[in-house]
Parts: sequence; structure tokens; C-alpha cells
Amino acid sequence: MKYQFHTADVFTQRRFGGNPLAVIPDARGLTATQMATLAREFNLSETVFVLPPADPANTRRLHIFTPGRELPFAGHPTVGAAFVLAALGEIATPTVETRIVFEEGVGLVPVTIRSRDGAPQFTQLTVAQLPTLGAPPPSAAAVAAMLSLSPDDVLHEENAIQTVSCGIPFLMVPLRSREALRDAKPRADLFRATLGPSKTTEVYVFWDDGARVHARMFVLDPELKEDPATGSACACLGGYLAWHGRTPRGSTSTIRVEQGVDMGRPSVLEVEVDTAPDGGVTGVRVGGASVLVAEGSIYSA
Repeated sequence: MKYQFHTADVFTQRRFGGNPLAVIPDARGLTATQMATLAREFNLSETVFVLPPADPANTRRLHIFTPGRELPFAGHPTVGAAFVLAALGEIATPTVETRIVFEEGVGLVPVTIRSRDGAPQFTQLTVAQLPTLGAPPPSAAAVAAMLSLSPDDVLHEENAIQTVSCGIPFLMVPLRSREALRDAKPRADLFRATLGPSKTTEVYVFWDDGARVHARMFVLDPELKEDPATGSACACLGGYLAWHGRTPRGSTSTIRVEQGVDMGRPSVLEVEVDTAPDGGVTGVRVGGASVLVAEGSIYSA
């Protein structure tokens, strides 16, 4: 059977930047095995398969696959799928802001679509699960070795390196300089062994210059690779920065994150974090622009 697909570059306003995404707007009839096969064929960081919602009160149900596995939640597929469906007219956007709800493995994910003259300009997800701390992290020395960095390149303060999850756990690794971020080269021979106790295969390394955050994301899935824009990691980063005093208490803060620059796919993600007066995180949203790139059809196995 033949299925229509569209690709978009997510978290960018220019084609061939951001994070590429394949979207099949009507995946009815595909099995999970067929979805996994098609995702391997596209060979992008993620492919989204869109189905009718289980609950008619919601907008769509999303299945998100990497070339190696299905994910319960991911940021760039969520905001990218909302953009593609709106751009195709599958989701009506009659007002400046349209609010929809996707069903994903992690639960219900609200998305806001901001439009101009009916055309989507910016899509923003609200996390279904607030950031939580995960398993204990490796030592700073072990992390530095895994990234081919000097131990002095990694912040050593107490709790500087933490595992954080909004549905998928990421090891958050703050660095001391932009140069260290540029020079990071993950070692495949150390990656799995170092991360095993932290129960993750995804590492978000970043440098905060006070005005914006510069970041890179490395993942072992199934091979070691770099991701140009990672919405789910940015959601975790929002919680991490709030816990570490980067955002004022009892307010909403917006953090600009630049990712993908060092791999030639510059991306910009906007993270909004709501905090209570006691510093607790009460809400996290991640959004950005997207652009359509290609369309076509593909046969199922």
C-alpha cells in the first residue's frame, strides 16, 4: 500500500537547517513493524506516523520512531508534526493561536500553533510530564573522558551533572566554555559503559553564556550520532536550569537554545519555564519555527 509523506526542517526558519523530520499524515493500516521499517528507510532522527485519536476530544495520535526504536515522546517530532498538519490544512488554524492535543506514549501533549493569515509560523508543545531527576550520574571525570575532554572542561560543582527526564532521560552536562562544547567528541568505546548506571543513552552537553544556551546532543541509537535539535532534551534543560537558579522564582522565563551549529544544521529552540515562589517547576514549553522541504509517497512493506 502507498502512503503520502512530507518532510520538514524543524526549529529553523530556513530549509536545510534545523532537524529533519518525516511525517506520514495518515498512517492508518500500518502495523508497528511496518512503521519501524519505514523509519529505518527514511533514516532520519525521527519519523512520525499520524493516526486518528483514541479519544475524539483530542486531535491526533502520534507514533514516533527513530531508525532503531519507538519513542514515547520527542520534541521535534511533536512540534514538527503539528506544523506539517497545519500547513497541509489537516488541522484548521482560523485564529492567531490554535490549541490542539496529541496522544503520545507519554500521555496527552498539548500544542499551540501560532499562525499568520492561516499559515503556521511557530509551534510549541507543553510537556506531559514535568522534569524529574533520574538515576545518579557518572563522575565528571568519566563524563569528560567519554567526551574526549579535559576534566577541567566539565563543571564539577555538586549536582552539576544530572540525569533529567520528561519522558526520556537525558544526562545533562554543563561545560565551562564554548570551545569545550565545540571540541567535544564522544567516544563510542566509552559511551555505553559510562552511561549504563544512569539508565540513559542520551547526553545533552551545553554552555550557558548568560544570554543563551549553546548545546549539542549525542545519542547511542543504535549507533553513536549527534542530533541537531532536541526538543525533549530542551524541556529537561528548562527544569535543570530552574533548579540551578538560572530563572527567577515565581515567574515565567524564556530561554533561547542554539543547537546543531557545530554540525552545520543551526537550530533555535525557545524554552519557557514556569516556576512557583518556592522554585518548583510548574510548567515547561518548547517551541520554534519549521519549514516544509519535500513531499512524496512510499510503499509499505
